Formats: sequence, structure tokens, C-alpha cells
Amino acid sequence: MKNRLVRAFGAFVLTMLFGGASSAFAATGVALVHGTGNQTDAYNDYWQSGMVESIRQGLPNSNNLLVVNCQFEEYMWTSGASGCLATQLYNFITSKNIDDLVVITHSNGGNVMRWILSNPTQDSRYPTIINAIRWVNVIAASSAGTPLADAVISGNQFEAAVGWLLGYENDAVRMQQTSWMASYNQTSLLGTADRPALPVPFYSIVGTDVETAIWDSDSYCGGYTQNLGLEVTQAWLDSCSDGFINCSSQSAAGSVWFYDTSRTKGKEPLSHNQSRRKCFNLDVILRNDI
Repeated sequence: MKNRLVRAFGAFVLTMLFGGASSAFAATGVALVHGTGNQTDAYNDYWQSGMVESIRQGLPNSNNLLVVNCQFEEYMWTSGASGCLATQLYNFITSKNIDDLVVITHSNGGNVMRWILSNPTQDSRYPTIINAIRWVNVIAASSAGTPLADAVISGNQFEAAVGWLLGYENDAVRMQQTSWMASYNQTSLLGTADRPALPVPFYSIVGTDVETAIWDSDSYCGGYTQNLGLEVTQAWLDSCSDGFINCSSQSAAGSVWFYDTSRTKGKEPLSHNQSRRKCFNLDVILRNDI
């Protein structure tokens, strides 16, 4: 966290000293990038309005917020995934003259974002996008995949338990198998151990547990049924997981910003469902980071 603040302050000082008065006041924007799924209304269906509108309050200009809708059921390098994301980010940046973009993404959205950051020569729009980004905040990233993807693809008992989360056997789920992500991390993606760093800071928020005590109101944030499903799947994951992705995967790329209980209200853990919802002051933390 200290290094993060030092970098932000350093960038501000350099802008003030050498950037001139006009560039000292950057056009700040926020892009919310969803995870696995074919989204057409991520504002309501993936993030929900409470989360989005709370984050929006951190912007100097409230109009400079983009909620991405893409086909993240595809491989990260396809036109429906990184191509769609690049189109929406590029149009947002250029139409609103954004030169200070904070990207907030969740789960597999971090992989699609990391593809763009790792492959700047693959698309003529990528350099413009990368140059505009201040940093990426990725929540509950599947940077090293998840054993649940392996289980869904193999068609065993996990399928019934996590199909509602993963969408069954689509290419994005296939891509998030642990062995497949290990291969991508060594060949096509930057930011993991023994690989070159990403061109912009990539900060992870790690969810560590799932709580579903029926008498505890905190267990209902984000939807009790969804959290209960994650409680079931957590039994097949590491002791540190958000019910969907192991902590080791969430922290595999870039650097860890924080583990949930170190910053959340009441030191509550964030399940994979709660980490895209207005739960335990996560929205306030993200808003204040802008």
C-alpha cells in the first residue's frame, strides 16, 4: 500500500512540475469490466446499480464512467472478448479525452484486461488504451485459473454446483483451467512470477472466505443463495479462497493491494459473489482510490 501511494504521489508531482497547467488536470475516468459471461446489462446484472453509483461518486466528472458489456464466454484473445473490450475502452477514452483511466475488473475480466496489457502490438488500439491507464484494480482475479473450471470441463459433480457461476462448458471456462492458465502465464501473459512486469500497475483485491451463517445478516449481502453455493464449492478449494478462486490464483499476477479482511467493514471476508457487490464498504474503498 505504501508503494502504491508513493507511485501515485510521484506521478502527481512530475505532472505538476513538467506537464504544464493544462495536463495537471487530467480527465479521469473509470471503467468497470465484468467477469465470465455474455453481458448485455452489466450495470444491473453483474455489478448492480448500488455498486456502480457509489463508485461513480469518486469521479470529478460523474459522466466519465464506462460499464463494459462483452462476450466473456470466449477465449480472452478473441474479437468477442479482448476485441470487444478494446473497442469499448478505446471509444470511451477517445470520445471523452480520458488520460487518467482507472480500470476496475472482476474475476476473468482480469485475464482479458491482462491480455491487452501483455500484447500491445496485437491491435492498433492497445497502445492508446495502455497509455491512458493509471492502474488496474482487479477483484478476485482468476490469474492462475481455478480447479472448478477443471471440474466443469471434466463434467463431474461440480457441474451442477457451479454451472450457475461459470455457464458450463464455454471457452472462457475452458481457458481458466489451471494447466491452461499456467501455459498462458508462461507464454502470452505478463505479470506473474518469473515473467516481465505489466506496463501499468495491476493491483489485486483477494477474497479469502465465504460465510453463510443463516443468523448473520452479513451472509445475505449479495444474495444468500449465491453465497451458499460458494460455500459448497469452497470445500474443494484451498482453505484460503472466495468459494470460486483460490487466494493463490487471485494474487498470482501483479501485486496484492489487500486481502479482504484487512480493509473491509467489520473485517468481513468477501465471497466471489460479494466482491462485485456493495458489500462491507468495498464500494467506498474503490471510490476513494479514484
